[in-house]
Amino acid sequence: MRDVSESLAGRVAVLELPPFSHPEFPRSTLNEVLWNGGYPVVAMHPERRDMWLRSYVATYIERDVRQIRNIPDLRVFNQFLNLAATRHGQEFHAADLSRELGITQPTVKSWGDVLEASYIAHFLPPWFRNYGKRVVKTPKFYFYDAALVNLLTRQPDAKAALAGPMGGALLESWVVTEAVKAFMALGRKPELYFWRSHDGLEIDLLIVIQSKLQPIEIKLTATPGAGHLAPIDRFIAAAGDEAHPQGILVCRTESERALPNGHIALPWLAFPQWLRARLTA
Repeated sequence: MRDVSESLAGRVAVLELPPFSHPEFPRSTLNEVLWNGGYPVVAMHPERRDMWLRSYVATYIERDVRQIRNIPDLRVFNQFLNLAATRHGQEFHAADLSRELGITQPTVKSWGDVLEASYIAHFLPPWFRNYGKRVVKTPKFYFYDAALVNLLTRQPDAKAALAGPMGGALLESWVVTEAVKAFMALGRKPELYFWRSHDGLEIDLLIVIQSKLQPIEIKLTATPGAGHLAPIDRFIAAAGDEAHPQGILVCRTESERALPNGHIALPWLAFPQWLRARLTA
C-alpha cells in the first residue's frame, strides 16, 4: 500500500486473510488443530510442517519485518519473537520484555505493533465501562497460529504441548483467534475483550453480540461443573444489563450440556459454528 501512488479512497476494499479458521479447514482432534495450526501449507501438508515453519520465521524476520519497520538488529528482534511466544495468552507487559532483552520499553511496544501489523499476533483489550481505560490498560497477547507458538517455544510434539504448562493458553488462544477470524470473515471489526476483577477473577473472552457482552470461559477440562462458573457469575452481576445472562464454558466436553444458573458447556469443536450463527442472526 505504501508504494501505491494514489490513495484509492472509496475505490478499494481491504480484505483481511488470517490463517485458516476451523470452518475453512475443519479437523477432528484438538492435538491436530493446535500442532499444525492454520497456515495453508502446514494444514494441508502436515509432513512439511517443521521445514515450512522454520522457513517462514526466517523469511518473515528478514523480509516482512524490514518492510514494516526499520529494525537495525534483527538478531534481537528474533529473540523478542521467541520471548513473546512464551507470553502467549498472557498480558503484554513491555517492561518485563524490555528488562529481559535489554532494550527500551518504547522499542518493545513498537515491535509488538509490528507483530500486530503483520498478522502474527492479536492484542485483546480489557473491558471497562470507561472506554478510555480500555485503550490505555494492558492487553492480552495472542499469536494467531498455535503451530508457530509450538515451534518458537520448542514443544517436542502435540501431546506434550497440550499436556504441558502452555496447554491452557494454546486452547484459549485458539478460541480467541477463532472469534477474531469470525468477525474478519464478515468484514467486521472484532468486538472482543477480556475482563479481570480486582481480586483476580477473570473472564477469558467477552464477545459483543447484538449489543450484549457474551461471557466465554475457556478450560481444558472434559468434565465441566459449577466450580468453573465463578468468574461468569461475578461478571454478569457486575455488568448487569450490559451482559448476556447465559455464560458459555468452552472445554473438551464431548457434547453440549447444561450447567447451573442457566449456563452451558460447549465442546471446543462446536464453538466456531456457534459463534457464526449468533453473529449472523
